[in-house]
Amino acid sequence: MPPLGLFVTLLSLLLLSPIHGYDLARKRQAINATYKDPTATVDARVSDLLSRMTIEEKTAQLIQGDISNWINTTTNAFNYSGLVDNMAHKAGQFYVGYPVLPSWISDGVRSAQDYLMQNTTLGIPAFVQTEGIHGVLVGNFTLFNSPIGYACSFDPDLVREMGGVLAQEARALGINQLFAPLADLARELRYGRVEETFGEDPHLVGEIAYSYVKGVQGGGVSATVKHFAGFSAPEQGINTGPVHGGERELRTTWLPPFKRAIIDAGAYSIMGAYHSYDGVPAVADHHMMTDILRGEWGYQYWVTSDAGATDRLCCTFKMCQCKPIDMEQVTLYALPAGNDVEMGGGSYNFKTIPQLVKAGKLDINIVNTAVARQLRAKFELGLFEHPYPGASSNETTSLVHTPKSVELARKLDAESIVLLENHGNILPLKKSAAVAVIGPMADFTNLGDYVVYRSQYNPSNVDPLQGIRNVSTGKVTYAKGCERWSNDQSGFPEAIQVASDADVAVVLVGTWSRDQQELWQGLNATTGEHVDVASLNLVGAMGPLVQAIIETGKPTIVVYQSGKPISEPWISNSSTALIQQFYPGEQGGNALADILYGNVNPSGKLSVSFPYDVGTLPIYYDYLNSGRYTDPGAILPNGTLKFGHQYVLNNPQPLYEFGYGKSYSSFSYSNLTVSQSKASATDTITASVRITNTSPVDGKEVIQIYVQDVISSIVVPNIQLKGFKKVLVKAGETENVDIELKVEDWGLWNLKMEYVVEPGEFILWAGSSSKDLRGNATVTVT
Repeated sequence: MPPLGLFVTLLSLLLLSPIHGYDLARKRQAINATYKDPTATVDARVSDLLSRMTIEEKTAQLIQGDISNWINTTTNAFNYSGLVDNMAHKAGQFYVGYPVLPSWISDGVRSAQDYLMQNTTLGIPAFVQTEGIHGVLVGNFTLFNSPIGYACSFDPDLVREMGGVLAQEARALGINQLFAPLADLARELRYGRVEETFGEDPHLVGEIAYSYVKGVQGGGVSATVKHFAGFSAPEQGINTGPVHGGERELRTTWLPPFKRAIIDAGAYSIMGAYHSYDGVPAVADHHMMTDILRGEWGYQYWVTSDAGATDRLCCTFKMCQCKPIDMEQVTLYALPAGNDVEMGGGSYNFKTIPQLVKAGKLDINIVNTAVARQLRAKFELGLFEHPYPGASSNETTSLVHTPKSVELARKLDAESIVLLENHGNILPLKKSAAVAVIGPMADFTNLGDYVVYRSQYNPSNVDPLQGIRNVSTGKVTYAKGCERWSNDQSGFPEAIQVASDADVAVVLVGTWSRDQQELWQGLNATTGEHVDVASLNLVGAMGPLVQAIIETGKPTIVVYQSGKPISEPWISNSSTALIQQFYPGEQGGNALADILYGNVNPSGKLSVSFPYDVGTLPIYYDYLNSGRYTDPGAILPNGTLKFGHQYVLNNPQPLYEFGYGKSYSSFSYSNLTVSQSKASATDTITASVRITNTSPVDGKEVIQIYVQDVISSIVVPNIQLKGFKKVLVKAGETENVDIELKVEDWGLWNLKMEYVVEPGEFILWAGSSSKDLRGNATVTVT
């Protein structure tokens, strides 16, 4: 039997005709075309290719295809006519994120790229796409911890290394584009997709997203920064809901991390969002996608809608008729606004482009600009020279899920775990201790969303129970205690007995998500896309289970495994120790055990603040001046009501603030200095601080530099993170840490909506968190 690629070629030759979009004369004319010359400039190549394309070929570049059109995702049967039809209408890019064998994807991608290069008129390769926020969405590829987790590492270098692994694994199957990273901010904690973000702070999010893009694109795969922009603070926390904010908030808070990931890192693509901002749908926001992104920032590459987002213009935002959908109007809203490509999941409205151009309703220059942006990215990425970078099946095993990548997953996970409480220094545990492992999160791997179907059940995963058993030399017993989705307490007696018989109890509770297929089937979850909450408390019997184990009198270490903060202040006070492990990766159990037993000294810092209660939201640290008046009340442990005013029976301050995290070491800060006390807006200054490890244990500390604008012409955030560095300080030793700060980043959007760094005093604070500020220095900007 001939190879699949040869079979495709032979069959296609039999089917050549104008109806399949194949023009032999134009193909011959393009043999020595400029666009095929890798030594020509990208501008020249784009211009030449664009001049040769028909309106139908241009339109096909602007609509997403799907591998399921020619590969049956149940049987792997090949459908040649489906391939031909897909590439006639949706040739620019196609999606491959299905729970199938990697070889099915690899063969399907090769067939598609071979067809495009050999059997279409101009031979334009496609972007091959899947998800990749914490692992390539392919079965049995390396799974890292969720973004909200690895942001807590405050280690951009590790994130960049992870990006390199994702690129290597993607390219092994011919995948050349990942839908990641998010530059969204976790400013609304009820929102289900907090787990996908890098946290609440624009600077941290920007640095982590920048590193992800550099890692992935350094490996020859396009990143896709999403969701542009201002998406993740929807009304009532409800997914895709409207976002309320003005121009100044957009520019001050939401756009900086996107600019860092898109412009500074050079991302080849952007994904839009489902929401409206200040009443304008993101998918049709000319001001955001054209005036700012292209006009002010100079972005040269392409923007795609999210799946089905264009249909929302008619069917959700009510800006045009929905049934039947006004496809022309959708196209006229989205494409001229700067949304270049229409993703699948909807009505494929962009197929009306040829008739709109012919009727004079759509300027051909708008179409040409959109196509040119995508072509530019393809040339820059080298797709015309290397349309299929995939490896053979034998080679793939040496590129995917390697021991090195698995070890990196374990390391990044451990670096991301945050020690919230350690009363009496119960941690680290002695390896000989008898440990009772309890709770519904103990015996399965709580991966979070955007993983392949049923990845959480992969046998290669290491859950917390297994991880503890791998390290412990003592007796390890286990009781579930309760299901995560139930109020049933019938398992409590067993859990209480197991805890009573042990030296210490480790209780694992939290939230849970699902892979996308299970989520859209409607299976229960408490975080994830379209899974939003009205409470940040533990669900069902989990809270009472923790209480029951604490009441045994045995030291109780509570581990939150979750995709967002949990608001149970009583656990902070009543447990012996408290650990936050945001959704782990496949090595999460080993990483947790590394922390529990002291093989790794915890160094994670919170990328998002924890509120006392959902009613105190928003809780982000960089609130505008005049916020957070505090005269708290409380319900005391004995039931007495202590009345306050802000709030009557609660506290508007965070329970755990952004940047917070304990260690088995202790650190002192001293001698904060700056390289110059006077600076101009174009200067880069260096903040220097001495960090001493005052403990007998080597440890890492995240030094955080916050900037306070003392006097400003508008209301600005009270403080803002502007630099950080994670450093290892050995026991008893002192390190001098230098952190560079660009003064241009200290500006504001003034009353005329102009970005300026205003003259005056700025106070620089060095600290271990946004609250624990231990020294300051003043810089006068002239």
